[in-house]
Amino acid sequence: MGSASIGYQFGISARFYGNFNLSSDITVSSLPCKLDVSIKSLFSAPSSTHKEYSNRARVCSLPNTDGYCDEKFETPILDSIETPLQLKNLSVKELKLLADEIRTELHSVLWKKTQKSMNPSFAAIELTLALHYVFRAPVDNILWDAVEQTYAHKVLTRRWSAIPSRQNSGISGVTSRLESEYDSFGTGHGCNSISAGLGLAVARDMKGKRDRVVAVIDNVTITAGQAYEAMSNAGYLDSNMIVILNDSRHSLHPNMEEGSKASISALSSIMSKIQSSKVFRKFRELAKAMTKRIGKGMYEWAAKVDEYARGMVGPTGSTLFEELGLYYIGPVDGHNIEDLVCVLREVSSLDSMGPVLVHVITEGNRDAETVKNIMVKDRRTYSDCFVEALVMEAEKDRDIVVVHAGMEMDPSLLTFQERFPDRFFNVGMAEQHAVTFSAGLSSGGLKPFCIIPSAFLQRAYDQVVHDVDRQRKAVRFVITSAGLVGSDGPVQCGAFDIAFMSSLPNMIAMAPADEDELVNMVATAAYVTDRPVCFRFPRGSIVNMNYLVPTGLPIESRSEEEEFS
Repeated sequence: MGSASIGYQFGISARFYGNFNLSSDITVSSLPCKLDVSIKSLFSAPSSTHKEYSNRARVCSLPNTDGYCDEKFETPILDSIETPLQLKNLSVKELKLLADEIRTELHSVLWKKTQKSMNPSFAAIELTLALHYVFRAPVDNILWDAVEQTYAHKVLTRRWSAIPSRQNSGISGVTSRLESEYDSFGTGHGCNSISAGLGLAVARDMKGKRDRVVAVIDNVTITAGQAYEAMSNAGYLDSNMIVILNDSRHSLHPNMEEGSKASISALSSIMSKIQSSKVFRKFRELAKAMTKRIGKGMYEWAAKVDEYARGMVGPTGSTLFEELGLYYIGPVDGHNIEDLVCVLREVSSLDSMGPVLVHVITEGNRDAETVKNIMVKDRRTYSDCFVEALVMEAEKDRDIVVVHAGMEMDPSLLTFQERFPDRFFNVGMAEQHAVTFSAGLSSGGLKPFCIIPSAFLQRAYDQVVHDVDRQRKAVRFVITSAGLVGSDGPVQCGAFDIAFMSSLPNMIAMAPADEDELVNMVATAAYVTDRPVCFRFPRGSIVNMNYLVPTGLPIESRSEEEEFS
């Protein structure tokens, strides 16, 4: 095992890994060049169960690695899959090997492209394989909620070769009905899978069809209120659908340190299989029917006993789904393909049993420390300048607090969170709550800076109008990722905030031309106390890498009467 690299004077390099013959595998056609050979292996297989990856080659052009960089691993099983239906011909052992191949392929493509943690994407690989193994997409509808969950799905539906080009007329970063028949519904900003899935289930029942509906949601997007509205409605309508909760935090509690951690053991695996079995479900339905015949008091007593018993078996918080009307099954090991296939097969065979929630535990937690470790240190962004300016204002004014909402937090905000932990509130994907919560903070005498990406602020516009602007609450909206965000596609583009924020009668709307104006706008927002303020900035880097944030100076603002007098 060894490695070799060839460097050319014009920036072209070639690198080979594995067992190679110097006389036949390397050709030098341009001089001058240099050749370095190292016996030390530079590559470790991503999984102990799949060690066949011994030969790979990489050729890249240093000035533009996105367009000319390719790294190919051996993926024999993946290469043989033309449609997800072919998974049904594989054994469980082959499914495990396929999971390793997908994990390796995603790592080689996505890590080079995004330099972000791939754990959330890796966490859903076995679950994706099990879903396509049990169900028959696109006849059965499988809806995905979060962006990271869809990569393995795109690989299996023959779009993996286009993943590197998603930023340049390539595939969408989310599911899109325009892109593939296997995408049952387009994903916007998450939390819509259960609502859309319920609509598909009701339409199926009204048309007399028998296809299955599966909605996959993760522990980030399930914090949004729409998910609970949808589950409540699903429980009321009693429509036959399956909700998969892909839980990478091992806890149904919003704060892991405050909630008991769900463990996967032999007992929990057995209990999940029993809960999902057709015999057990039919016995439970029969018991409910018999107690109804005896009387309302007996039925209610039996329901309480059933809820208590199931609450003892399940993790803390599992009874919440039962209260909403969903039959809870879990926890299930999300990386054990045998268990996943067994539970999903049983669930898919249940007819007229109402909505079911399967709680799947996976390894893919993205905590603050992980985000900090993957920060790119070679560039400074507008967000960095904003946070530094805000920290300076917060050191002078103890009333300044931060409320953040959105799918994920910008790493630069960790600076403020660590400096003022008691004055930082990250509410997750709850933009509506974030806006009204900020209005309440303002009413209590504090100075809230409500940080929401432009595209996500659209979800809370009603609260901006009625809870903030109409009441002239001094909420300071910090609109991040404003403008066209090309690297994330149209879903994340903030193209409308100027129109819908500047049209409000009491809103002061600002947009900086450079980092100096951004710093002054932070000071201006802290200074204004009689009306709401908003300012927007893009996600990109600033020009001056050595920029030192100065003390901000409030910008003089004029009312409309003054401007037209």
